[in-house]
Amino acid sequence: MAENKRSIDIIRILALAIIILLMVSLVLNKAYKGNKKKSDMEIILQDNSILNTNVINKGDNYEADEENVLPVFMYSSLTEDIIEKISGLSYKENSPVDIDELSYICVTYWGFDDIEHVGELIVHKKLAMEVIEIFKELYEARFPIDKIRLIDEYGADDDLSMSDNNSSAFCSREVTGKKGVFSNHSYGVAIDINPVQNPYIKDEIILPKEGKEYLDRDNIRQGMIIKGDVCYNAFITRGWTWGGEWSSLKDYQHFEKRIKDD
Repeated sequence: MAENKRSIDIIRILALAIIILLMVSLVLNKAYKGNKKKSDMEIILQDNSILNTNVINKGDNYEADEENVLPVFMYSSLTEDIIEKISGLSYKENSPVDIDELSYICVTYWGFDDIEHVGELIVHKKLAMEVIEIFKELYEARFPIDKIRLIDEYGADDDLSMSDNNSSAFCSREVTGKKGVFSNHSYGVAIDINPVQNPYIKDEIILPKEGKEYLDRDNIRQGMIIKGDVCYNAFITRGWTWGGEWSSLKDYQHFEKRIKDD
């Protein structure tokens, strides 16, 4: 009799445990679906990393503090705030790409000050995940990048952005030296890294002018991109082209990639 009672008690306990587990599962599933509806953002974080949503619309570089744990790597469609910020600047009425074809990205990188920062980029949505992977690889290798800001912080002026050694991607503009021809930056399929240390060179033209100190590519210094290094490999192994290997000119800061049409 005692054994039967004990068996009944065990069955009741197990049944109660199953009911509790089902209730918890339903609550968690509902919460997950609710959060998913709030945002279409894709987040890639290393263990124990936290994304503070203040990062998303912050125009300047973002540093870790007590409320934010780095690194963070994420991308999303362009929010209304971002669209408003770039309209009339990097994104113009005659831009050759639809605004819904672009993605907004936040990446963590090691600055020249050897401190972690979070920067912003806009790229074509077909390259968003790949660009995340590239910058995650650069972060893990501690490849130094001076700053990564939307070019709109400089009024979408490429010369000002380069002179400030800003790494950037999307900007609807012409190819340097070719009037009426859209640059690949206009499609969100090109990225410039550390322009001062990796200048554009064609004949007597050096852009930015601060890059004159880095014409000797054998004298390797912080932030320079050299064939075979971690930055070069991160892009090239994923099918990107490097301007440092062009024959008609050298654009050491520049990487670009062709994307397939749907």
